[in-house]
Amino acid sequence: MKRCMFVDDSSVIRKVAKRILGAEMMVIEAESGLEAIEMCVADMPDIIVFDGNLPDMEATDFIRHVRAIQSPIVPQILISLVEMDIGAIMRAKRAGAHGYLLKPFNRLQLLERFRSLPNAA
Repeated sequence: MKRCMFVDDSSVIRKVAKRILGAEMMVIEAESGLEAIEMCVADMPDIIVFDGNLPDMEATDFIRHVRAIQSPIVPQILISLVEMDIGAIMRAKRAGAHGYLLKPFNRLQLLERFRSLPNAA
């Protein structure tokens, strides 16, 4: 079963994502960038959705940290944003992200976004 990590300081966002995706994949949660990096070092997930506005870490720094971790799994990374920010999306993609996810999201939006990722389901 694929593993997805949702990194967001909002417990509501993490719980909604877990409820939506839980039947299709294992969803793990982290509330900070540092916690997420520690979890990735221990056991790299297949997909990571990272909140682009976390207070403890910039998205590009997180992506670079994750890409530097030696692991047989190379996760697909999405940056999660509350508004369309082309600059943030392009910086994240240059750092190694695969795309973005706008929040708040509903069931249909989240499932469609995940199904559009190569080898996600």
